[in-house]
Amino acid sequence: MHRRLATGLAASTLALVAVVATATAATAAPADKPQVLSSWTQTSASSYNLWAAARANQTAWSAYEFDWSTDYCSDSPDNPFGFPFATSCARHDFGYRNYKAAGTFSTNKSRLDSAFYEDLKRVCTKYSGATATACNSTAWTYYQAVRVFG
Repeated sequence: MHRRLATGLAASTLALVAVVATATAATAAPADKPQVLSSWTQTSASSYNLWAAARANQTAWSAYEFDWSTDYCSDSPDNPFGFPFATSCARHDFGYRNYKAAGTFSTNKSRLDSAFYEDLKRVCTKYSGATATACNSTAWTYYQAVRVFG
């Protein structure tokens, strides 16, 4: 009788462990989350485009539990002098928030700030002459602010 009870308890315990392990695995973020995060926070235009496409379809990435929240350019204007910097600021926020949550912010901050600057400069390529110069100067100022104070 004791042997049957012990066997039954062992089987029940193993079944419970299997259910809990499966439930935990199902709710955990995918193992490639760091690689995906890295691919979306590089300095290249293709990295920016991947992030923008994912941002437009966040529900497809919900299993990754990314923090998509943003305050855009924080206390600075989102569109200084009419230059549309808001989306660049949103990607910068995405990188900061998600690397902080991962506990790897300090090792990635410099690259995130550089990616931000490259994003801003890509905004400025839409302009020419004095307007392009003003845009690039503003981009440099925004970059210096996050590099020092971000």
